[in-house]
Amino acid sequence: MNIKQCHQLIRKNENGCGNKMAWNNDSLVTEFILRGLTDNPMLQIILFIIFLIIFLIIFSGNFLIILVTITDITLHNPMYFFLANLSFLDIFYSSSVIPRMLRDFLSSKKNIPVTECVTQMYISLVLGEAECILLAVMAYDRYIAICYPLHYTTIIRKSVCIRIASGTWICGFLLAIPSVVVTWRVDRCGRNEINHFECEIPELLSIACGNIATMELLNYTIGTAMLIIPIIFIIATYVKIIRSILRIASSAGQKKAFSTCGSHMMVVTIFYGSAMVSYLKPRSSSVAGTDKLLAVLYTAITPMLNPLIYTLRNKEVKTALRKTTKKFTKI
Repeated sequence: MNIKQCHQLIRKNENGCGNKMAWNNDSLVTEFILRGLTDNPMLQIILFIIFLIIFLIIFSGNFLIILVTITDITLHNPMYFFLANLSFLDIFYSSSVIPRMLRDFLSSKKNIPVTECVTQMYISLVLGEAECILLAVMAYDRYIAICYPLHYTTIIRKSVCIRIASGTWICGFLLAIPSVVVTWRVDRCGRNEINHFECEIPELLSIACGNIATMELLNYTIGTAMLIIPIIFIIATYVKIIRSILRIASSAGQKKAFSTCGSHMMVVTIFYGSAMVSYLKPRSSSVAGTDKLLAVLYTAITPMLNPLIYTLRNKEVKTALRKTTKKFTKI
């Protein structure tokens, strides 16, 4: 079968020519069509305004967290170092998706080039997996601070923090590669319409044809490892933390300890809850629209809530924000 015949089969929506050739020949499938959140023009304008506000809150809120942790010496400790890293991740995580969403809300043509699609999928996976690991690291930091307070500064040293942060990024970059490669090599039989607002593994697998059981199993295994292992570690860590807190004689001390851990647990619940439902459920159980709402949770809502949760529940951060604001207003 030559290329011309293959093109004819694709136009007729027949399955005689698989999308394996799209991997080897760019002339067949050069772009995908993102259906987005809605087709209603009026609703698209409303959503554009909502997500623009969300993105501005994400950027400004997380940028302020980074700024105060750098400029305020009272926040120069491991807990806020990891919080600044989380804010940095959230800015780039949301920036890999939301700007594209905003453009599509105002455009009738929602086509995304193949190269941009795979780049977006890879970057989102890198940052998402790095955040999974970082949230587990933050739980370990709280465990050492509460259970071994006298040894905290010797165990969680500055050099250790830098190595952990670097390792988090490296793991994200490396662990995302197998999922992207496996997903991209599936046979899609010329289908290029994605019922989503971004390029995600579950959605690209949903337009696949033929037997992809092995590829689904591999992606499911990788997703399970990246989500289940950190969450088990976090739960085990917090069980030990809670036991240690309950041994504190002073009620004020217990309240302070629970306060510092409560913010982190709220973030973990929102992020892991939505990601696990989205990535670990069987493809056959997908409900129209549910996947998009879950993706909105971990790509937009969680990055927006993170700075609010940590500032509203943390006196040190609020004090540092007030001092930083006064400094810049005087300039």
